Amino acid sequence: MKQEWFTILDIAMLSILLGVSTLIKSRIPLMRRFPIPIPVIAGFLGLIVGQEALGLISFDHVRLENMVYHLMSIGFIALSLKSKDKMKNSGYGRSGMFIVSTYAIQGILGFGLSLLFVNTLWPDLFPPIGLLLPLGYGQGPGQAYATGNTWEGLGFLHGGNAGLTFAAMGYVWACIGGVPLILFLTRKKHLTHADQAYGREGLFDIDKVSELPHKESIDGLTLQFILIGGIYLLTYLTLLGLTAVLNQLGTFGQTLAQLFWGFAFIIGALYGALVRSILDRLKNGSVMKQEYTSNYLLERVSGVAFDYMITAAIAVISISLLADIWLPMLIICTLGGILTFWYCIVVCRKIFPEETLENTLAMYGMLTGTISTGLALLREVDPHFQSGAARNLVFGSGTGLAFGLPMMLLLNLPTLGYKSNQPVFYLYALIGLVIYLLFLLALLGIFKRKKPVA
Repeated sequence: MKQEWFTILDIAMLSILLGVSTLIKSRIPLMRRFPIPIPVIAGFLGLIVGQEALGLISFDHVRLENMVYHLMSIGFIALSLKSKDKMKNSGYGRSGMFIVSTYAIQGILGFGLSLLFVNTLWPDLFPPIGLLLPLGYGQGPGQAYATGNTWEGLGFLHGGNAGLTFAAMGYVWACIGGVPLILFLTRKKHLTHADQAYGREGLFDIDKVSELPHKESIDGLTLQFILIGGIYLLTYLTLLGLTAVLNQLGTFGQTLAQLFWGFAFIIGALYGALVRSILDRLKNGSVMKQEYTSNYLLERVSGVAFDYMITAAIAVISISLLADIWLPMLIICTLGGILTFWYCIVVCRKIFPEETLENTLAMYGMLTGTISTGLALLREVDPHFQSGAARNLVFGSGTGLAFGLPMMLLLNLPTLGYKSNQPVFYLYALIGLVIYLLFLLALLGIFKRKKPVA
């Protein structure tokens, strides 16, 4: 078979898995009632029929893992190019802080457990492995894979696959844990659906394709890919330049350069936001007469990228490659799921006194999976997105980027400590995570005492 066909066949197989999963979701009543996104079904279906189980199809791990890496960057660049909603809402800020605080508490648990395991039962375990918990559960398969794959250069065998496994376990917790969470909140805590109706319009800030200029002899979708492709090329050149500079700094610089490659999607998103700002200025200054971006088309590009990314991320998981470390990973994932379940119930009741049920379900679904799983759980109690929970989820993820920057720095401290053989960095990372968690909880007002009723 000719080499150039391999990637096309991978895409074709993923398309078939998504198509079959769509039929399963639409035709089987039990699956329609269960809040599982179609790409997640497709991913696990690929895992079952793949070489790890039935052996009916065979995916190349390297190709699919690379696909996950690049699709994540494409999706984030597309989202960053969208024109922004101008509304200001303090709820979005609270949502962003809550999301990042969950990353912090997941990081504390995961990293704490991995250090415990390294010093007791599994001395050969890669010490920072527990930090894949907030990356896999909180940020999804793309970032978990990118980080784990970067760690392979530091000696963590099959680190990328380990990251994907953490993310897949997160989906299991999101989908299976969501149903008992709904029952618990509605029956035990006596929480009910919101009475207010905010309307769904504007949730994704979708504009019309007709807003693109018709005079140009080029398709509107092509225009979006021109921008995305140019930004991705700029991202690649930036990473090449950073690597050339950092490699001059010795071992520390080389380690830092490897970490930057794992965060290509962040650099791409920053460039996307910069281009979006430039386009807005050109349009407001009457330099650019037409609007060449379309939120509708950019939303579709990111949606397709993330659907295929999730499917590929789960389908490519190899349990056999992780046979030596599956038990500590299972312990971390299980305790991480329980902690996230409890944390969402306790904290969401305090920061979302109204629409607590909707916000708790949405946040739990996202913080064990992705936004799609959060919206899937939300539909179970708010099928028409009448509450404000969907907006808190979508726009809170955006505000969470700002609060998440210190987290990304803290998550990289253990890697530097491992590479330089200075375990004291592990302690710095744990202390930093605890301090940042307390800081975010203080901003959220968790420690404020309720005023006595007069």
